[in-house]
Amino acid sequence: MGIWMRHGRPGMEDDDSFNYLEDKQGMEDQYNNAIKTVEKYYKHPAVLTWAVGNEVYLNMATDAEKEAYSKLLERVCKNIKTIDPNHPVTSVDAWTFGLDWWQKLVPSIDIYGLNSYGPGANYLAAELDKRGIDKPYIVTEFGVTGEWDIKNKKNGIAIEPSDSEKYDAIAKGYPNWIKNKPSCLGVYVFHYSNGNDFGTPWLMTHHNGMLRPQYWAIREAYTGQKPINNVPKIETFEVPDSEIKSETWVPITLKVSDIENDSLAVSFYYNQRTGGRQRRNQMNKLNSRGSLATGFEIQLPKEHGAIKVYVNVKDSYNNVGIASNSILVADENVKNKKNLAAKTELPFYVYKDGEESPYNPTGFMGNYKALSVNMSSKEEVQSGITAIKISYKDDHDWYGIGFVDPKNDWGDVAGGYEIIGAKTFSFWAKVSTPLTATIGFGLIGNDKPFPDSTKKSIEVKLTTKWKKYTINVKKLDLSCIRSGLVLFSSGQGTPHDIYIDNVVFE
Repeated sequence: MGIWMRHGRPGMEDDDSFNYLEDKQGMEDQYNNAIKTVEKYYKHPAVLTWAVGNEVYLNMATDAEKEAYSKLLERVCKNIKTIDPNHPVTSVDAWTFGLDWWQKLVPSIDIYGLNSYGPGANYLAAELDKRGIDKPYIVTEFGVTGEWDIKNKKNGIAIEPSDSEKYDAIAKGYPNWIKNKPSCLGVYVFHYSNGNDFGTPWLMTHHNGMLRPQYWAIREAYTGQKPINNVPKIETFEVPDSEIKSETWVPITLKVSDIENDSLAVSFYYNQRTGGRQRRNQMNKLNSRGSLATGFEIQLPKEHGAIKVYVNVKDSYNNVGIASNSILVADENVKNKKNLAAKTELPFYVYKDGEESPYNPTGFMGNYKALSVNMSSKEEVQSGITAIKISYKDDHDWYGIGFVDPKNDWGDVAGGYEIIGAKTFSFWAKVSTPLTATIGFGLIGNDKPFPDSTKKSIEVKLTTKWKKYTINVKKLDLSCIRSGLVLFSSGQGTPHDIYIDNVVFE
């Protein structure tokens, strides 16, 4: 049972930033949350172990902060054991970053939780022995060697392990690096499930719903059974080793095989690790032509710099083999762009029922203490089952809310979306009491390093009935929209609720 503890600086985990040296109330809140969680669930039959905190030491800058966090962690763990003496307590961190602090300041931890990928898991037991630690450990995250541990690069891009290397890391790594260590209680293969972004071909068991080598490797690791159907093997995947102008068609060298002689489908994609997080993680399809018999060509995208090119080879069993390479692309127009945004396809929904929004409602302005936002309200819905509910509790003063990417940012970090080809921006809206509001998109000005490429809004008189509002965007620069929805209004004599649904560029 995981109990979250906040990180000391922005990172992959929700971009949080908590001050363990000054925020005494915040630490007390974390303590109370942990204790309430234990009191609520300690009799539940599914609970095996309490895991307090994940990779907090990794996401901290100074020893002083780590010491302050360690003392809070010990207070939490010690009191958990008082409430529930029947379940052990662990805490989790990356590699061995927490070991010295736990050993010195957190004696109430019973089991050390260590996240380690690839061959590093083989050395965890020795690291504990080196420090004279006689407590057991669990490999709380394990999988193939991650990008963060890769030293070999081509064109500045980390060289990803091959499919066979990924298979062996789990199928052979489990018995050789984990299972045979007396002080190791077990492992969680952190398989990440399914997805379609940069991390999924590398780490996940499924990519776009297709089976990856990691899926079958877990089967062999735990049962000793080989795959029912083998993933296609990509023996050779080569691209030209020179800088080439964008939109050029280039030949690639591809050699594949399949043990079962299944029919194979080939497709190509690319990724470029520049710009905001959404862009860095995107997998974009490449135009291609040819066949396995005659050879393939791919058309280079309108990008500048090194791109990572992928070939996907899918068999009739729904397995997909994936290999990658890198190539340098030249495009002077893209080279001069300051803010490279994530690519989109139309219609592009800022908010759509049942789907995760690309933007986050974190840009609070004006009398923000009276303002709240519910992204999954079921009270008033134009279509589907949910809508956005913006509640204002005062009867005076003004307020504003920006739905932005990245969240909690005001133009200091790259982000946003490139919405090429859109002709209209539309939304449905209603309100609990008639009032006037200004609604549109674009918030960050040119005084910031990474602004919106344009701003556009309209003043609307909202009523108690749903109405659709549309803005013509055909001639606007939509190359980087980092504020996908912006709303301004005021108390106008009464508290109120504004409902918004189906916000879309199309």
